[in-house]
Amino acid sequence: MSLDVTPALLAQAERGEVDEAEFVDCVRTSLPYAWEMISSLAARLKTDGGEFADNTTPPPNEAARGQLLRALASDAIRGSLERHFGVRLAFQNCHRVAVFPTGAEADDRLSRFTSVRGQLLNQSPELRDC
Repeated sequence: MSLDVTPALLAQAERGEVDEAEFVDCVRTSLPYAWEMISSLAARLKTDGGEFADNTTPPPNEAARGQLLRALASDAIRGSLERHFGVRLAFQNCHRVAVFPTGAEADDRLSRFTSVRGQLLNQSPELRDC
């Protein structure tokens, strides 16, 4: 299971409308490693500026790696995180998460990062089994 959903949040979903802030809080508490990673990258991008901010350090364990995979593989989770932090997310391998500004000025850099060429250039033997 990807998220630890409270009975109240599940009841909201069963009724139809879900408060996105409550969903985001569910993501925060369910996937703390992924949350901290994305939160810190978004803060770094905002503070330091630049074209993007990324993480190149592998997760400390399989549970943390799983959190990143669950957060970024789900369109709903990923979209909510992008809206919450005001960034666009990109993902390579099993740990390289990057945040990009939302404006059109980042389109070229994001396209290069998410391209086939970008994926191939980010490969290394130590990441083979991630």
